[in-house]
Amino acid sequence: MKEIKKRLRKEITESFDYSSEITEEALYERIDRAVLQEARHNFLTLEKKEQLRKELYDSIRGLDVLEEFLSQEEITEIMINGPDDIFVESGGKLIRTEKSFESLEKLEDIIQQIAAGANRVVNEASPILDARLKDGSRVNVILAPVALNGPVVTIRKFAKEPFTMKRLVEQNTLTKEAAEFLGRLVQAKYNIFISGGTGSGKTTFLNALTEFIPSTERIVTIEDAAELKVKGIENLVRLEVRNRTEEGCREISVRDLIRTALRVRPDRIIVGEVRGAETIDMLQAMNTGHDGSLSTGHGNSTSDMLDRLETMVLLSADIPMMAARKQIASAIEIMVHLGRLRDGRRCVLEIAEILGCRDGEIEKNPLFVFTEEENGATDHVVGSLRRTGAAFVRQRKLLNAGMKGWDANEDTK
Repeated sequence: MKEIKKRLRKEITESFDYSSEITEEALYERIDRAVLQEARHNFLTLEKKEQLRKELYDSIRGLDVLEEFLSQEEITEIMINGPDDIFVESGGKLIRTEKSFESLEKLEDIIQQIAAGANRVVNEASPILDARLKDGSRVNVILAPVALNGPVVTIRKFAKEPFTMKRLVEQNTLTKEAAEFLGRLVQAKYNIFISGGTGSGKTTFLNALTEFIPSTERIVTIEDAAELKVKGIENLVRLEVRNRTEEGCREISVRDLIRTALRVRPDRIIVGEVRGAETIDMLQAMNTGHDGSLSTGHGNSTSDMLDRLETMVLLSADIPMMAARKQIASAIEIMVHLGRLRDGRRCVLEIAEILGCRDGEIEKNPLFVFTEEENGATDHVVGSLRRTGAAFVRQRKLLNAGMKGWDANEDTK
């Protein structure tokens, strides 16, 4: 089938008259004619003919074999290691597929198609690309000479409809009580930072938190590749970084965009992720009247994330270590840590408040912690996010917003 598809695709594309636009109807007509003619010489079942028809269309107008995986809701990640090795993540598990690209050249064509669609450039001189597809899926590309076993493409898919906090509760990502608590904190304009490992659901969770932002506020989002789908906010400004181009356009970084955002009168700034020098700009924004700002970062725990934030600040600014810690402790009020359990589920593992610096260390107060009920190497983790019983200290913003304070020992059943 691979050889038949390759041959028919060549015949169909060579018959195009590129002086005029080929309509969808005309393309399908040519594909159907080619498939029927092929079926006369080589017996093809109805199922095979339909498969060949779809694959030919995807190969000519779409992203070839990727279209099949992009259309399956249960697949959350697509990983390509050269033309012959395609893996997907489905239900939290990695699966090697039987699909492959017909040639290295075809995979390279698809990569260039993705880059052009995102108005980006990727080649041997600039072999790494971060982009997004039309449906919002995040794409990372690595080419030779950096990638040794052929082009590497990783596609992180996102749900067509953004996850709401209600849906996350239904999927046991967190409890209803924890969701309501975080919702009140967002409304009261607490600065919240979300940490977690790769694929833990940080962007999804950040997007769900934005549903609690009052619709009357002016929001600025800043991202490497625009993924957030903030709804219900009319006064919304979306900013995205720009890489340096071969035409001479200079790079516009997350750091540039944060500084620019401060000049457009935002009520809150949402930074999709911090991973470098922009960390100090984000913290300063939180400390200079932009309460309620949100961001995410890679970390293995809340404590590890605090250490990483400190390191990123020290690498980007010539300031004492204690000054960096005080800046972090003053800016961030709530930390939410997400992780993936061994059964593949994504869950909130901890919600903690940052109390400040004491004896030279950042002091955190865990309010909710995920507790596993049954230990052992089982395929399904039984546990839930539970209150620790610790008192919530930083209640001032809740009270100033006219909300009831949060009592850790209050019975909410």
